[in-house]
Amino acid sequence: MSRQHPQINLSRRSLFKFGAGAIGTGVLTAGLGSNLLASEKKPPAPVEDDITPDKALKALLDGNERFVKRKRKNPHQTYSRLIEVAKSQKPFASILGCADSRVPSEIVFDQGIGDLFVCRIAGNIATTQQIGSLEFGSLVLGAKVIMVMGHERCGAVDAAIKGTQVPGQIGSLITAIQPSVESSKEESGDKLENACKANILAQVEKLKSSTVLSELIKAKKLKIVGSYYDLDTGKISLV
Repeated sequence: MSRQHPQINLSRRSLFKFGAGAIGTGVLTAGLGSNLLASEKKPPAPVEDDITPDKALKALLDGNERFVKRKRKNPHQTYSRLIEVAKSQKPFASILGCADSRVPSEIVFDQGIGDLFVCRIAGNIATTQQIGSLEFGSLVLGAKVIMVMGHERCGAVDAAIKGTQVPGQIGSLITAIQPSVESSKEESGDKLENACKANILAQVEKLKSSTVLSELIKAKKLKIVGSYYDLDTGKISLV
């Protein structure tokens, strides 16, 4: 997020209304968005000025195709791009991905500085904080698509299947994934792959239940999708 934003001032009454779902997306954008962006210059368009959710999704998938075919363009990775977006940002897409070191979003989607708003957490689960971050990414920064990206042979999902006993707060991740393990256990085929995909879809639905995000979806300003990353090929498939 840009570090040039002025302090956000929301009254207690406004916060109450927001929590009750009474503030519409337009009002919240006008209040929160204008406060956060008032001092910024007009940000550069990373893909195109009038990008739609469908075009944003296509840009992600096209970038992944370049990555898989070893035809990466490595866009927006120059020093001039760094300077261009230093005081403002307008990512065209958000990614809720696993923290796995083998799945770096900007690389596998062939994108660059300022293009993606990325949240990463083991098991790609939508926690309260992750949801809040993604709400910010879409409502204020203008991302047109949110992709929940799980991956092949996810260790967090595998631990949830095995019921592994773990120390510290690692268990909270397993607890969050367990419902997806249960919902997919009767499916035929590879248990781990089935559970990984069930977990992806569960997080998509959790994001769609957000009042902020659902309003943007209704207004056709946002799309939320799930995807599965093949560690062996680098290919991303929608689920």
